[in-house]
Amino acid sequence: MKKFIGFIKKEFYHIFRDRRSLFILFGMPIAQIMLFGFAITNEINNVNVVVLDLSKDVSTNTIVNKISASSYFTVTQLLESQNEVESIFKKGKVKAVIVFEKDFDQQMRNAGIAKIQLLTDATDPNTANTINNYITSITQNYAKEINQDIQLPFQIVPESRMVFNPEIKSVFMFVPGVMTIILMLVSAMMTSISITKEKELGTMEILLVSPLKPYQVIIGKVIPYVFLSIINALVIILLSIFIFKMPVQGSFFLLGLESVLFIITSLSLGILISTMSKTQQTAMMISLMGLMLPVILLSGFIFPINSMPLPLQVISNIIPAKWFIIIIKGVMLKGVGLLYLWKETLILLGMTVFFILLSIRKYKIRLE
Repeated sequence: MKKFIGFIKKEFYHIFRDRRSLFILFGMPIAQIMLFGFAITNEINNVNVVVLDLSKDVSTNTIVNKISASSYFTVTQLLESQNEVESIFKKGKVKAVIVFEKDFDQQMRNAGIAKIQLLTDATDPNTANTINNYITSITQNYAKEINQDIQLPFQIVPESRMVFNPEIKSVFMFVPGVMTIILMLVSAMMTSISITKEKELGTMEILLVSPLKPYQVIIGKVIPYVFLSIINALVIILLSIFIFKMPVQGSFFLLGLESVLFIITSLSLGILISTMSKTQQTAMMISLMGLMLPVILLSGFIFPINSMPLPLQVISNIIPAKWFIIIIKGVMLKGVGLLYLWKETLILLGMTVFFILLSIRKYKIRLE
């Protein structure tokens, strides 16, 4: 046991002496969570729009003022004719053009219908759709204001409520996914170079002739990174709560346990990559390029898995990040407990055992 503890201490010393590893382990996650948290969003703010007002009456002025007063849009210019629309879009600085028909106020009061044409730059379809929804919402609110005293014989008024995210904040969707990606990639990448580093430095022979058994070497390589990754996860969670105002509706204790489980799963996968690679460069390439795309595309972080073709849905089940994102959203946003998340927890636990056993087997093969 003393030899095993000494081996673990040796691993800690190696990590703390390697400033590059410490930067990757602690510096990169903080930079990434800040960058992704602020940069990745499906919300819009201060989008430049222009107005072509062919009516110039009280109603159109009121609507333009409401649009301009919102934090979502900035009315940068008032056009004089339809011929200016195409040229204004080609400059690339304007995302939408709002066109009010002639005699807008008169049409609304006499015919009961007034038309607004909304032209959006659809080179970015998601942004164009969001702009359309926001402007439509502003005009509908104005219509409700001027019609609040008018009673119709029958009315059907749907009321919607966004459960778990009433303000529809995109950060609630992106932060759990970014946390998962960071923990997965950093943990796997750091451990993936641990055994290959021993091979390149020529110290692998010492491990081969040491009295330590293969499982002790594997576990000894993982334990230091478990403690350091727990600190890493704690920093990420605190940043999410205090910087991005992510709620934690469920148990902090359960969130911590599930995070530790996912960390061990990622570290075990990194060790497996390490036992199968001959150089640090190969191990790092596999852990970065081989894991990044599947984690981003097939974990449900950005794209809904149910909308994917069936073969991809099946493949997504072997991505550990998919199950952790379900867990972390369940704990932080829904406030559910282990009673609802036992299946995902068991899957991660099973993956961890599988990766460790396979790593030990691969290590034994290399001993021979």
